[in-house]
Amino acid sequence: MARSALTRDEVLDTAAALVREHGPAALTMRRLAAELGTAVTSIYWHVGNRESLLDALVARTVADLGTIRPRGATPAERIVSVARALRRALRERPHLVAMVHERGLTERMFLPAQRALVHEAHAAGLRGSRAAALVHAVQFQVVGHVLVERNRERAPAQPPAETDLWATEPTGLPTPDPELARALAAPIDTEAVFLVAVRALVAGLLR
Repeated sequence: MARSALTRDEVLDTAAALVREHGPAALTMRRLAAELGTAVTSIYWHVGNRESLLDALVARTVADLGTIRPRGATPAERIVSVARALRRALRERPHLVAMVHERGLTERMFLPAQRALVHEAHAAGLRGSRAAALVHAVQFQVVGHVLVERNRERAPAQPPAETDLWATEPTGLPTPDPELARALAAPIDTEAVFLVAVRALVAGLLR
């Protein structure tokens, strides 16, 4: 029996979960109706056809990335917090972000984070091209890091792996460095790498 009560938000929540888990191709009106335990006609009544549903998901994704708020006691800390929040948001919804890009709304999606960065750049005393350079550098650092992470996660196994290559310190180093070899042989903590890079970037730009 079809459900008697259903809200637009519930439809969008379930549709977004399907896209996050399986990609846009998995989002059909029939599958969405089955997930919600309702009739396909009920889905159409709440969100229109599939294209309208995708447009609504894109609009929601753009709005979600507009909720990023700086945290911290200094402009540098707040800028890093925006970068971390933006990375997390992009990582949590890659398929939805791809849909935003396909519909030509990428710049609008990033605008709230850019505005937050501008505010902190001004608080740190940067103006004009220096403030713009900080905004763009942080945005590019976040997006580039996320792309590298995604590529590493989706890449096929490549024996010998990076960790295997450094398992025993290779010859040819200028000076012996066993600690370096052990560190490079360990699994990569991408969050830690991101923080090192973005903190160094921000410190340099604010100097």
